[in-house]
Amino acid sequence: MNPFPPSLSDIVRVNQIGAGLSRTLSPDADVRRKIARELDLASLDAFEADLELVPHETGWRLSGRIRADAVQNCGLTLEPLPVVIDRAFVLELAEGVEDAPEVEISIDDETPDLIEDGKIDLGQYAVEQLALSLDPFPRKPGAEFVQPAEPNEINPFAVLKQFKTADGEGQG
Repeated sequence: MNPFPPSLSDIVRVNQIGAGLSRTLSPDADVRRKIARELDLASLDAFEADLELVPHETGWRLSGRIRADAVQNCGLTLEPLPVVIDRAFVLELAEGVEDAPEVEISIDDETPDLIEDGKIDLGQYAVEQLALSLDPFPRKPGAEFVQPAEPNEINPFAVLKQFKTADGEGQG
């Protein structure tokens, strides 16, 4: 259970979906500011998610498209870096069974997300897809990391040598 309230929430109960549903989420400026803080963005100027939830052989299929105009900070220069996101996605969701035996999952498996308590939070899925669309190491074009020069002598006593006078005696 997440101890923090979600920045964007649109909870749907599985038993109320029926043959499927479609939603468009367009958070207001206050919610976009919360999402920006949550994702460590300089700003989130626009964000919209078109979502469709339909029954599927494993349980449910959530498909959608997110569009966003955001500003990240360059990881090297800390300058603002505008980002435009337009990404489609598809996820499979399945209801968990409490007494089901443990299943070993490998990284290569396409396992469905488990639905908890019969509820699906479409808003949290939209924010998750936005987070997955962001560059974790944003870099402004042309920004380059320059390795600082290594000290000539790497020795914990090298600093003490600075305090020696010309005649070899210590200062003070």
